[in-house]
Amino acid sequence: MHIAVSGSIATDHLMTFPGRFSDQLVADQLHTVSLSFLVDKLDVRRGGVGPNICFGMGQLGARPILVGAAGADFGEYRDWLERHGVDTGSVRISEVLHTARFVVTTDADHNQIGSFYTGAMSEARLIELKTVADRVGGLDLVSIGADDPEAMLRHTEECRTRGIPFAADFSQQIARMEGEGIRTLTEGAAYLFSNEYEKGLIESKTGWSDAEVLARVGTRVTTLGARGVRIDRAGEEPILVGCPEEERKADPTGVGDGFRAGFLAGLGWGVGTERAAQLGCMLATLVIETVGPQEYELQRSNFVARFTKAYGQEAAAEVQEHLPESVQD
Repeated sequence: MHIAVSGSIATDHLMTFPGRFSDQLVADQLHTVSLSFLVDKLDVRRGGVGPNICFGMGQLGARPILVGAAGADFGEYRDWLERHGVDTGSVRISEVLHTARFVVTTDADHNQIGSFYTGAMSEARLIELKTVADRVGGLDLVSIGADDPEAMLRHTEECRTRGIPFAADFSQQIARMEGEGIRTLTEGAAYLFSNEYEKGLIESKTGWSDAEVLARVGTRVTTLGARGVRIDRAGEEPILVGCPEEERKADPTGVGDGFRAGFLAGLGWGVGTERAAQLGCMLATLVIETVGPQEYELQRSNFVARFTKAYGQEAAAEVQEHLPESVQD
């Protein structure tokens, strides 16, 4: 199954603030906030929603196709992704702009404040999916993640025109989008991804009820943080999947991308929606236990043992059957 993942390609600068943001905010002065935080840790990591998702899929042997734009400084990052099972042949390289940057500070309660420099991401709108499909022999699904807004619209319309199933995944871009744009990106999606807060924003900005959204998409996937994920389809009972037990909380950056990686890989394997969601929750747990969205490792025995504990032997046996040989003990 050929799954293309479009989305931002970026370098993450992750900083840790030992205090709490809430202690620094004055309720009646929020209209004129001027703060700086003395952080005690800085990690520079590879990131961007497109590569984050693709990295996890690559770890699971899904060989995803990354679609996005980067700068001339992408060379080392490209090599990293290729070594981890990602097809980077459809990444556009800008001649004038740097790869995007995400700068985020996380406090003691795991709240985050971040900024994103778009850079070369603005050229993602110049990528045609037909060229991608022709290169790899067709596309079975395109996951359209947070990216240059014009690129997201172009990819969505092209999927509709060419009859390619697509997943709508606005995530970080939903805050700057208006109802019309959200409606355009949602209509006809095979899958609609969001977290619980974004779910409310989608309904508020579009004016659609939950039922009206479900009437326009195939499957609605809502992540619930530590409570797992909810899967909804029109006319069916929801599927609720919990998260495996965490060994530690290291860094929440990229947890949602980890879920999507596992879920999409599960679709590629041909397992059911519930099993795909379980796989997504397992990868999300590995991400939160590691600093950086692409620093975790899959180890077969540990992965299967934890999956068995969370979801049972039958579920683990089905997943283990699909784990690639590259996943070593």
